[in-house]
Parts: sequence; C-alpha cells; structure tokens
Amino acid sequence: MDMDLKGKRVLITGASQGIGAALARAFSAEGCDLVLVARSDQKLLALADEIKARHAVQVQVYARDLTKKGVVDEIARLEPQVDVLVNNAGTIPAGNLWDVDAQAWREGWELKVFGYIDMTRQYYPLMKERGGGVILNNIGMAAEAFDFDYVAGSSGNAALAAFTKSVGGRSLRDNIRVAGVNPGPVSTERIEKIFRMRSQTQFGDDSHVQELSSHLPLGRPATVGEIAELFVFLASKHSGYTSGVVFTVDGGISSAKSII
Repeated sequence: MDMDLKGKRVLITGASQGIGAALARAFSAEGCDLVLVARSDQKLLALADEIKARHAVQVQVYARDLTKKGVVDEIARLEPQVDVLVNNAGTIPAGNLWDVDAQAWREGWELKVFGYIDMTRQYYPLMKERGGGVILNNIGMAAEAFDFDYVAGSSGNAALAAFTKSVGGRSLRDNIRVAGVNPGPVSTERIEKIFRMRSQTQFGDDSHVQELSSHLPLGRPATVGEIAELFVFLASKHSGYTSGVVFTVDGGISSAKSII
C-alpha cells in the first residue's frame, strides 16, 4: 500500500532507541525527511548515518533535553515546517504511591506528559498556518489497564489519552489530525529490563525471563516494527478521517484484564 508520505517532514522525539528509532526507520522507508530529537548525541548520529545510507532522505538531529527551559521553543524555531509530529520521548517510573515520591513523579511527568503537551502547543499553530498536519502521541496501555504498581505511569498515560482525545476531537476544523497509540509490552531494552527484574523478584535470578515472556499473547512481546507501522498508517492519507482517538496494541491484554 502506498502511504503517499514521500517528502513529508516528520519530527520524532525520543528517537535515539526503542520505538523511537523504529519510528525513524519506518518513516524513512516511506521517503520521509526526518527531524530526530533525543538526549543522546551519539545514538542519534549513528541512527542518522544508518538511515541516510539506506534511504535518500534528509535527517536532521538535535541532541536536546526537552525538559530544559526554552528547548521546546528552540526546536520549533529551528524546525517550523513539520508535517507530522510524533511525541515519543520519556518514561515514567514504576512503583506504587509510596515508592514514587513527589520529585520522581514530577520528573517523570515533566518529559512524557508535559513534554507532549508543550510540543503540541508549539506545533499545532504552525501546522494550522501551513494548512494542516498530523500529531501522534505514543502513550502506553497503562492508560486503560490501570496498575497500582505503576500508579504514576497509569495516571500520566490516562492524562495523555484524555489530552489526545480532547485536542483531536476538534482539530479537524484546522485540518490537523491528533491521535494516539497505546503499546503494550514491546521488545525493547526496557521490557527486557522489566522481565529481568520480575524474574529476580519471583525466582531469585534472571533465568526465567523467557518463561515470563511466554505468557504474553503469541508467547512474545510486540516487535517495534509492529508498533511503528501503525504510526506510519495513522500519519498517511489512508487514515485521513482519524482524529481524537487512541489505539491500543497489546495483543488483547487490557481487554482480557490480564495481569502480566
């Protein structure tokens, strides 16, 4: 299927690894020019070199911490002409209400929650002025599968889902589509670390990671490609009537109310 995205300029935050890097690879394969933002200069440059060696696209990288004052404004000033914004940066710490203290809670939300909001606030009017655009938010299944032991993340993701629906419910008036994706367990360094920790907690070592993973739908986490390709579709003309919604991709975990 031709996604008709060739030549579009796509800005991806948190692009240096995991789903962010997969998003960069997927959009570049469609012929999109990229603006990649993350804290790690070396990882961004390595990814940019890899992509430019494979595809005839432009790749601009910015090693920036979006939580620092003025950085979001700087990115928007340097890169005002963006067709697709993908908010992807940030993780929120795990733990219950007492494990995650006030400072850790605020620091987790500063990048993933307020970072998404601040980037949207900057780029929405720029897209409106240019005649339209697409804003996609990578959120997480905890937005609907609430977890006492991930209370800061569940609360933050639920807030981002509400934010996505609130803005996207009216944005088509400005020819801007806003949508979100809630990935479940995805095969990244982060999920491997989570399973190692659970194996150590339950069994005293990390030799049961594969066993724990086998209890997931299809006996595995999702691949980063399975998540990234959905973002590409949502950014394309084939999803032109899609706005104000969030799609959960977790193999049915949250629908089945499974605990993993």
